[in-house]
Amino acid sequence: MAVQRTTSRRAGRVQLSAGTLAIIAAATLGAGSAGAAPADQAGQSATAQSWEDSAFRGQVEVVRDDRTDRETVSGTVFEDKDRDSTQDAGEPGVPGVEVSNGREVVTTDGQGNYELPVEDNMTVFVTQPRGYQVPVDEDNVAQFSYNHLPEGSPELKYGGIDPTGAVPAALNFPLAKSKLTQDPEQHCVIGGDIQTYTEEQVEYARAGVFADLAERTDYTGCGALFIGDVVGDDLSLYPKTRELASMLNGPARFLPGNHDMDFDATERQHSTDTFRANLGPSYYSYDAGKAHVVALSTVDFPMKENARPGDYNGSIDERQMEWLRNDIANTPENKVIVLAGHIPLLDFADESSKKHQIDQVKEIYEILEGREVITLGGHTHSLENLRAGDSMKGWKDLFGVDELPFTHITAGAISGDWYNGRMLEGGYPEAVQRDGAMPGVLTLDIKNTEVTERFTVRGDDGSDQMSLSVNTPRYREWFEQYQDDRGEAPAFENPLQVSQADLADTTWLTTNFWMGSTGSTVEVSIDGGEATAATRTQTLQGEASLVGAEYSDPAAVQQQLVHGGSLADRSMHLWQLELPADLEVGEHTAEVTATDVHGREFTEEITFEVTE
Repeated sequence: MAVQRTTSRRAGRVQLSAGTLAIIAAATLGAGSAGAAPADQAGQSATAQSWEDSAFRGQVEVVRDDRTDRETVSGTVFEDKDRDSTQDAGEPGVPGVEVSNGREVVTTDGQGNYELPVEDNMTVFVTQPRGYQVPVDEDNVAQFSYNHLPEGSPELKYGGIDPTGAVPAALNFPLAKSKLTQDPEQHCVIGGDIQTYTEEQVEYARAGVFADLAERTDYTGCGALFIGDVVGDDLSLYPKTRELASMLNGPARFLPGNHDMDFDATERQHSTDTFRANLGPSYYSYDAGKAHVVALSTVDFPMKENARPGDYNGSIDERQMEWLRNDIANTPENKVIVLAGHIPLLDFADESSKKHQIDQVKEIYEILEGREVITLGGHTHSLENLRAGDSMKGWKDLFGVDELPFTHITAGAISGDWYNGRMLEGGYPEAVQRDGAMPGVLTLDIKNTEVTERFTVRGDDGSDQMSLSVNTPRYREWFEQYQDDRGEAPAFENPLQVSQADLADTTWLTTNFWMGSTGSTVEVSIDGGEATAATRTQTLQGEASLVGAEYSDPAAVQQQLVHGGSLADRSMHLWQLELPADLEVGEHTAEVTATDVHGREFTEEITFEVTE
């Protein structure tokens, strides 16, 4: 990242081979060096095949008649053997599949039939079962739902939902058998905040993360889940942004964020109508392998006159909470639950802000008690890997949560820092995120119920996992002078030059280990000497977030203040090692080895100069 990194020694790589993640140390490092970088992004599991060969393209079967007085909706979940989206003779119903109207959850009977109560404004959807795949359209967007809104949306700027008329005679959900979703090994892509405000930004996303995903074939079964802020307030960009999913090698699903709302709706029930018309239900679930993915709508937008995009809160309404209780109650206890939403349940970046976390977090914990769970969020445009037992002052003060019961990951943003910063050769802005991490996507590697997370920087092969820099008194003075001049500050000269006076007045070697967490370690060897443990700046033991030049990522800040964007003045994954005050004048090389909570090692080097 940026000007701070001079050399990079990758310690190894993880390959997806024969359906498992195998860590292979690079033999060229020699004795005493070991480690692994993230999985080979072009890796393919044992059951994977060409997506174009395996994709089930189709839609929900809607059967109409003249009746207008139905109080229930019914139909069949069936195996669509000829993949024509119509239940033909010889195509049996699939028993034991969950179907919901957004509140109640029922399970299909022995013939694959179901029946649900009708609500005036509802989305009926099926939960994709393991061993099957729901159809996708020409853009690879999963098709597993039907909107029921007889008179259509009220007048909305971006259209909302067209009138659907009376309840259909039958809503039939086609499924195709799938070895991909049957496989106990799954690789689930999680993309945060595509957040395109303009067509130009759609092209930035196309050239960046979506071009990367087009080269990968490891997520064909589980697919990609984009967890909100699909666009940036202009909902007319939905068609162009959803078309990016046509580049994927797997199904795409979406969730709404606070920038995906119909801001001119006068009732909460219509706030996501345009999203639902273009992208699917605002909340739902699906299975792949032994993972049960629960996708939540976590944004409450108050409908009021002259409402603004910022008038939102992190909250889940009672109707969705009732669905969540029913969904989890119908989920076998031998599955791992992946709970995703746009606004995180809790996060580090906004730990002291109520609106940026979820009001019902303790109730959700109670619903999930005793389950194997990992939860995901976006929204903050930062990357966070929070583990069970982590604690922060804001969580306790605002929500009464003493410590986290399971892993909470904030997945970062595809848009990074809202497409800010200098333009790169790849055809997109640098867009360093709020915490100094680079834009990219998260992948959950799931084997049975064991989940391992990895982050892939946009445009990278997955080996780039940290940023190295030096934090000197001279840098801190520059920070204090120009912290309010983002995009207009003069460049910080000679960032890797450290005077002897700087050493005497405290200079740190800084490691921003992007997926670092409680349980991770960072060790530094200077000029081949004995490795010394660096200190994490944020312990997550009940304190508030620490903010300022001392706790910043100099590499990120030097890009942000000069080229624009946020300010990486706090992070939960920053480690520091105070450089010895007696370092001799001349060049020095530091080798940094970061080890994550799963035992994977990553090694990089930085060369800096001590001057008189």
